[in-house]
Amino acid sequence: MASKNIDDYIAPFSPKVRAILKKVRATVGKAAPRAEERISYGIPAFVLHGNLVYFAAFKNHIGFYPPVRDQKLKKAVAIYAGEKGNLRFPLDKPIPYALIGRIVKARVRENLENAGGKSKRKSRRRSRT
Repeated sequence: MASKNIDDYIAPFSPKVRAILKKVRATVGKAAPRAEERISYGIPAFVLHGNLVYFAAFKNHIGFYPPVRDQKLKKAVAIYAGEKGNLRFPLDKPIPYALIGRIVKARVRENLENAGGKSKRKSRRRSRT
């Protein structure tokens, strides 16, 4: 059965994984307090002027799905890189919550810059007509 919200998504996991998921959620929420929570593609997502991040629990890791474009962060996330641009935080190692916060803040900046650029482009188009 599909989850209706993030609480529903987190509920069925083991206590250990639930605690991690709750802390990931809190970390993302703290880094992006204006972001909206939702379920997208069946997993928790945060949205602010577009998609910020998604996260999900798997048997051996927490998947984190941001497109990390920030050059300063690329080195830091390299050890967690999955095959398709996702990040994998192994459940048997400490979860890098501070890094998650930095990723989210970088994504907020990207989304706000992109949103500003879109509104400027729209206003330029309107002024030409």
